[in-house]
Amino acid sequence: MRRARSMNDSRMMNLGVLISDVGVHPAAWLDPNSPLGGEISFPFYLKLARLAEAGKLDFFFVADTLASRAGDMAGVTRQCAYTGHFEPLTLMAALAAATQHIGLAATISSTYSEPYNAARMFASLDHISGGRAGWNVVTTAYAPAAANFGRDMQDDHALRYRRANEFVDVMNGLWDSWDDDAFIRDRASGIHFDPAKRHPLEHKGEFYRVKGPLNVPRPPQGRPVAISAGGSEPGKELAARTSEVVFSVDRDLPSARAYYQDLKGRMAKHGRAPHELAVMTALNPFVGETDEQAQEAFAELQGRIHPDVGRAILSVDLEVDLRGLPVDEPIPDGMLPARANATTSYFDMMRQAMGEKTLTVRQLYEAVAASRGGMNAVVGSARTIADRMEEWFCDGATDGFMVRISHLPDGLDRFVSLVVPELQRRGLFRKDYAGTTLRDHLGLARPQPRRG
Repeated sequence: MRRARSMNDSRMMNLGVLISDVGVHPAAWLDPNSPLGGEISFPFYLKLARLAEAGKLDFFFVADTLASRAGDMAGVTRQCAYTGHFEPLTLMAALAAATQHIGLAATISSTYSEPYNAARMFASLDHISGGRAGWNVVTTAYAPAAANFGRDMQDDHALRYRRANEFVDVMNGLWDSWDDDAFIRDRASGIHFDPAKRHPLEHKGEFYRVKGPLNVPRPPQGRPVAISAGGSEPGKELAARTSEVVFSVDRDLPSARAYYQDLKGRMAKHGRAPHELAVMTALNPFVGETDEQAQEAFAELQGRIHPDVGRAILSVDLEVDLRGLPVDEPIPDGMLPARANATTSYFDMMRQAMGEKTLTVRQLYEAVAASRGGMNAVVGSARTIADRMEEWFCDGATDGFMVRISHLPDGLDRFVSLVVPELQRRGLFRKDYAGTTLRDHLGLARPQPRRG
């Protein structure tokens, strides 16, 4: 159902695209039009970035993980996801040289990274791209990553978020450790920079001791755009205090609206206004020329999910071993843990969905495969998908969408060639870039340095 827009409402949606290997769907690599080895092909990623740029999208985002998939090899060996792919910052630097407008965002783990190195890398990316960098701070939910960093076990959820809060503060402090005009580079006097505009951080906290200053000048955007996914209580507090874009996963319009109001309502106590943060809801569109054609193609892709893959996916998200469980029966009562230590928002959402109706293992993994936890897959024509997007946007449930493409390149091509023009026709999305930086695209102000 479409909602009428106010005559005074000139807002435009924010649209980003999330790229994961050759698609977020676990059977994406089995699609005959997806290139084998595309997940490690720079020409393929460049083609995708340029396609997203042609659609005038705000940014191109590549997710990351710090460990290859573990668990039952019967399911793991049938998956492309997170087995072998690019380190995202290296990829983004290469894409920056071959694109002009689109924002470039990548994941960094606060759990397994040092803020000084991370701040250098993202400041460098912002300079290389001319102010188009975004950084997505994550606390790394995937437990096997711990063993790759000399740790016997993963830190608990609360500890990871305490570390993340300090990590973000140190990153911002390092980006602010030079004034914008500190580097005068005056050949006549022989002075390269003004020492009065150099500000060592001198940070001493619970997790980090960082003297500073950063050995990279202040980024073109002041700071790269801060992105997070705030689903848990600690995640929402971190987002309200520090983030400028938040990825949300919501199953229905009322819960999306409640999340939006909750998150924006937390910002005042941190001295921030609601417009300083864009909530972008995860959307998994499966686009066809007609609703019927989209449904048929979607069913074909779903049918390619091997039961071993489905059980493996659920085992990770629900933190339980489902090997050997019959796929056409529900998960037995009492088998699941009471709470998650990894991605709590996905875990809670899946538990809620299971509580609302009895789902078999197959039904559950098909739902997760379609929308990766958010349960917000939309299958249909461009008009059908634009209707859903317009309804949520105009209802005050979101500022835009984090578009997760099921299979590449066809899924992105269809979204850009069919859905984007429909949104433009409705006056919901730009027809061209109005600025040069990611902050320009998102309508975010350039931050002033903070001192003390």
